[in-house]
Order: sequence, then structure tokens, then C-alpha cells
Amino acid sequence: MAYPEVDSRRGESLPGTEDIDLSEEDLVLLAELAKGVTVDRVGRRLDISGRTVRRRLRGICDRIGVATAIEAVAWAARRRLI
Repeated sequence: MAYPEVDSRRGESLPGTEDIDLSEEDLVLLAELAKGVTVDRVGRRLDISGRTVRRRLRGICDRIGVATAIEAVAWAARRRLI
């Protein structure tokens, strides 16, 4: 069962999200996670540590206003960024 707040947002631009700017590297990170790649493997592919991937992911989540990596991936996918 889907959460009502998610269903009501489908296809709409969320208030206050127009000015959120994700870098190309942020989008690559989210796209890799969407494929099911582990954080450590994402780090190896981007030539950074897994810890750095987690830190960047936390920053992405904070900027877009979500709590988890899964929500961040869903947020980007709904907006067709990944």
C-alpha cells in the first residue's frame, strides 16, 4: 500500500524543490544506487571511499528533504533525473 503523501506528489513539482541543484556526480551516485549497486562499489566506481559516498548521500538527502537513500532514489526517479 502506497503512502498518501507519495501518491499526491506523483507527476507534480513539490513546493520548494525547483531550486534544488544536484550535481552530475550526485545523480550518478543515485543512479548507481537505483541499480542496486552497494555503497562500497559505488565508491570504487567513482574512485572515492564508501564513507565518502555515505557522506555525500547524507548531504543529498538533507538538500532534497528526505530521510533515506531509498527515498532519495525515488525522489530523483519521480523527477526523471535518473
